[in-house]
Amino acid sequence: MSTSLPNAPYHHGDLRNALLEAALVILERDGEAGLGLRDLARAVGVSPAAPYRHFDNRAALLEALAVTGYQRFTRAMEDVAEANPPDMLSVMGKTYVLFALRNAALFRLMFSPQLKRDNRPGLRMAADAAFATLRHVGGSGDTRASRVTALAAWARVHGLAVLLLDGQIALQAGEDIEALISDIIERH
Repeated sequence: MSTSLPNAPYHHGDLRNALLEAALVILERDGEAGLGLRDLARAVGVSPAAPYRHFDNRAALLEALAVTGYQRFTRAMEDVAEANPPDMLSVMGKTYVLFALRNAALFRLMFSPQLKRDNRPGLRMAADAAFATLRHVGGSGDTRASRVTALAAWARVHGLAVLLLDGQIALQAGEDIEALISDIIERH
């Protein structure tokens, strides 16, 4: 099986980002098991040693991918907050679940226990920034109530996302997944 990506140029102005983008494609296509630094180098069209200038090892690559995922997720949540919809928590919840479904392998990597966020400060910061977007909507400031509201919302949408990803919730014939997600989230 070839791991090269179509039209991948040999020279890169920003090799780190090119490697991350290619790794995201491979991650979604082949899963985490399909990701190796040598295969990634081949896919981008650089020497096998080139990725090691940016990632010490495979674990560092996985961490960088998870951070990228959290950053993209945070941007999606911030976009919702900027749009200021009438039921912001519901819209954020739907955005959360759709992000998970559209980025299944990345989403699973972001929440992978193998990464152990406590030992990875960059990953911890990215995860905390993502959670802060939910916490901000949950109430004012850093109160216990806003934290509990955000945790309850997070548990609800994360559980729904995982149930859908794992195929535990089957769609009925002709059922619209986005409408189903909205109906479940909006049911308080």
